[in-house]
Order: sequence, then structure tokens, then C-alpha cells
Amino acid sequence: MKLTVYNLKREQVGEIELADEVFGAEVKEQLFYEVVKAQLASRRAGTKATKERSAVAGSSKKIYKQKGTGRARQGSIRAPHHPGGGMAHALAPTDWSYRPPRKVRIGALVSALSLFAKEGRLIVLDNIELAEIKTKAFANTLATLKADKKALVVDDASNDKLIKSVRNLAAHQFLPPEGVNVYDLLRHDHLVVSKEAAKALEARCLK
Repeated sequence: MKLTVYNLKREQVGEIELADEVFGAEVKEQLFYEVVKAQLASRRAGTKATKERSAVAGSSKKIYKQKGTGRARQGSIRAPHHPGGGMAHALAPTDWSYRPPRKVRIGALVSALSLFAKEGRLIVLDNIELAEIKTKAFANTLATLKADKKALVVDDASNDKLIKSVRNLAAHQFLPPEGVNVYDLLRHDHLVVSKEAAKALEARCLK
């Protein structure tokens, strides 16, 4: 498929040929659920924990002799029914992360990219070379590109001026091509990419 290439003033400067298998594929929304659910599950801290009897402070010495006291048998002051003792069936840290099959992950990414292209929310730029690190100036550039609501900006990780100009914009985010993911795509309204980044995304999905 062919897409229009713009400069930072939203002037048409050419066209780019991108693979239909990546930017013009069928949108399979069911894959979004599978991949986003996995991404959010992997972000869970899973750090809840309580101490069992082996983890609490206290002697393991038998409290008093087994017989002859007239009292119930006791083994350790750290038993769950003693004050300061360990928890019975203590909670342990849980790893909630899991990884869907690669075919599902790539399918979801392709569907998301195709959705942006289909709905006209994909903006391809000739380059995103900024004269200086200036957040306000880049915010005005996004307004000129008609992507000022919530934009995901994608370019090479070496573009330091762009990264530092975007990072203070609450509604916008920068990612390199290798970091683009379904969750971050779906929570933005526009995808702004350089020609090189678009080709890198294409290559990543066609591997």
C-alpha cells in the first residue's frame, strides 16, 4: 500500500510503499484482548506476602516438656496460634506474567498498525529532525500535523532531541520501533512515524 509522506509542516513531500501484510491486513480485534491482557498481567507487582512460622522471629525450642504439665502439647512459640507466630497458609509472592505465542503477538501488532492506517490515524513523516530540544515547539508541530490530542511518536532511539522534547508532554509518548506494542498503540489517537521507523516496523512484523 502507498501512504503519503509529510514534512513537519504537514506538506506532502512524497509517498512510501509499505507492505499490505503489515499496514493493510485484516483487523482482528480479538487479538488485542489477548495481548493487552498479557501485557497488563506482566506489569502486576505480585509482591503480596506474609510470613509463615519458619520466617518469624522466635526460638524453635519446645516450650515445655511433652508430659506431666496438664497442659496441651506445644512444639514452638512460632506456631500460628501463638501471639507473634507465623501465618498458617502464608501468602507467597506471585508472578502473574505470561507470554502469548509469537504468532498472536505479531498478529495483534499488525492488526493495530492496520487499524491506524485504515482510519487515517497514521502519519508518516520524511524525518523528525528537530532544530533544538523544545517541548512547546514540538507540541505546536503536533498541532500542525493534526495529532495534538494523544500521539505515539516513533523514531530511532538515537534521536535525542525528539526524545527530550516529547517526554514532558503528558498526552504524548515516544517509542523506538523495537518498543512499539499493542497496549501503547491502542491508548493513543495518532501514530506519528518517520519513514525509517515505518520500514523498521514493517521488517519487525515480517520476520
